[in-house]
Amino acid sequence: MSDATTHALRVREFFLARQPILDRDQELVAYELLFRGAEAGPANITTDLSATASVISHTAQLGISKVVGDVRGFVNVDAAVLMSDIFQFLPREKVVLEIIETVVATPEIVARVTELVQDGFTFALDDVIADSDDVQKFLPLVEIVKFDLRDMPLSALLKLTPQFKLAGKKLLAEKVESLGQFKICLDLGFDYFQGYHFSKPSILTGQKLSPSQMSVMELMNLIISDADSADIENAIKQDVALGLNLLRLANTPAFGSRHRVDSLSQALVVLGREQLRRWLQIMLYAEPCKKGHSMTPLLLLATTRGKMLELIAQKIHPENRNIADIAFTVGIMSLMDALFSLPMEVILEQIPVVDEVSDALLAREGFYGDILKLAECLERIEEAQPLLMPMLNKLQLSNEDLYELEIASFEWSDQVFHSAV
Repeated sequence: MSDATTHALRVREFFLARQPILDRDQELVAYELLFRGAEAGPANITTDLSATASVISHTAQLGISKVVGDVRGFVNVDAAVLMSDIFQFLPREKVVLEIIETVVATPEIVARVTELVQDGFTFALDDVIADSDDVQKFLPLVEIVKFDLRDMPLSALLKLTPQFKLAGKKLLAEKVESLGQFKICLDLGFDYFQGYHFSKPSILTGQKLSPSQMSVMELMNLIISDADSADIENAIKQDVALGLNLLRLANTPAFGSRHRVDSLSQALVVLGREQLRRWLQIMLYAEPCKKGHSMTPLLLLATTRGKMLELIAQKIHPENRNIADIAFTVGIMSLMDALFSLPMEVILEQIPVVDEVSDALLAREGFYGDILKLAECLERIEEAQPLLMPMLNKLQLSNEDLYELEIASFEWSDQVFHSAV
């Protein structure tokens, strides 16, 4: 690599985000790794070789599995990246290279993509909006075709998708913002989906908690009211699935157990009440996964948010463990409106929280509101990138701090996710 590219590999110069990519059953199959420059103003990263090299180099040095877990990572590539030699950093089986829409299918580029395909790399075409000459030249070399629903009229989508399906390509819809869009794409035969619809509340009247969710809520109330351990253990025993999940989670590295936990009483001792409360908050998201896995994305997002907020609070206030514990609760609870399909105000009538938590969840106010906004901006980095540096400055955090905390939260949530489901 050139000196300029090497220079660009400093963590302080970029933000890294990951967005889930789901299959037709709404189960996680991949992440898109999104890079944005840390400088103020819009970052033109799509034509910047050193910018993309930053993502590739850092994820490779780190071990890409720490960023994407057991699934694959999608990474944008432009003409300059395609013609470079940075692919030596990437494990072929763990990445999908997205050829962005500005790449022209010159003979040199087509030959290079052909070479990389023969070398074991997988390609996708990004943001296809028409059946152009460039698309036709790349089509035999790619496995996946991506459509950005914000840029695609329904008429164009209806016209284009059948021919790509006939060509044997997998179809990926990104920027899926509503249930209606998701259903249309399902009917059109799309294979993969990416967007914010999966973490948005869909408010339904008369929504009720499932029996298992009710059990979790009752247990949380026992802990909040400082009930006897025997009463807590007896309550867990009333729900066999809950008990089994407790034992399973108590034995995962994410919860710090050094020895095998074989009984509920032992699990309660090992975890302690604070960890038990955390586990119960997570189980609210894990429980619906048994019925069609429809909440898997929420489980993953909630655990990542919870851990991220905890680590940020711990970094800023290392002397006060209680602040970090409250931050974890804010992160987990911030998606309960989507989980229960209820307004947050209604949820907070059922779950007692302190005013600081309520202010954060309802109005994104106060310290906890600030760190929640920071996490949400990272998740929506394409639109919210200009807000990130001012927020970091307000919280007196560096880019390096954020990057390290983010990776730690990815790892932790992936451990919990695989244990819970």
